[in-house]
Amino acid sequence: MISFDKNTILIQLRDGSSHQGTVTSMEPNEGLFVLNSETSKKGKIKVVHLVDVPGHSRLRPKLDEYVPRAAGLVFVVDAVEFLPNCRAISEYLYDILTKSSVVKRKIPLLILCNKVDKVTAHTKEFIRKQLEKEIDKLRTSRKAVSDADISNEFTLGIPGEPFSFSHYVNKVTVAEASALTGEIQPLELFIRERVNP
Repeated sequence: MISFDKNTILIQLRDGSSHQGTVTSMEPNEGLFVLNSETSKKGKIKVVHLVDVPGHSRLRPKLDEYVPRAAGLVFVVDAVEFLPNCRAISEYLYDILTKSSVVKRKIPLLILCNKVDKVTAHTKEFIRKQLEKEIDKLRTSRKAVSDADISNEFTLGIPGEPFSFSHYVNKVTVAEASALTGEIQPLELFIRERVNP
């Protein structure tokens, strides 16, 4: 899980609690646990291994340590603070989408728009469209700069067409959630599709 949000998603998955709002971390949070929504279920329940890598630029290289073992990537976006951070979010997402380790392993990606319970939150459709526009701009500018050095970068989308997540080689899903209210079903479903009991 990649957090571009002072989020409580990992805590909500583990404990079913938001722990009074936000959690700020400058280190990856890692754990093995049963999803809180499954703790009362009977039968075979598989523990999940989750790693939350905060989106701070100093921590981005840490992601490379975990990608080789990842069954899926969750990119958490603050739906309230999205617009002022759109460019930085798009740049980080672009870097992830063009990582050879992500593309070659066809790792599915969930873009999770958190805090949708807030009145000022942007919708997942708005966030998806803005990310696609920004990634399209990045695709053009970075191609011009790196034509000579394209060894670790994959070309995104279809040449001559505006970028769309539907053109990406890996499956990309955009969903809404609220860790504060416990509305994280799309995330739990994404996890369970990759880690079956």
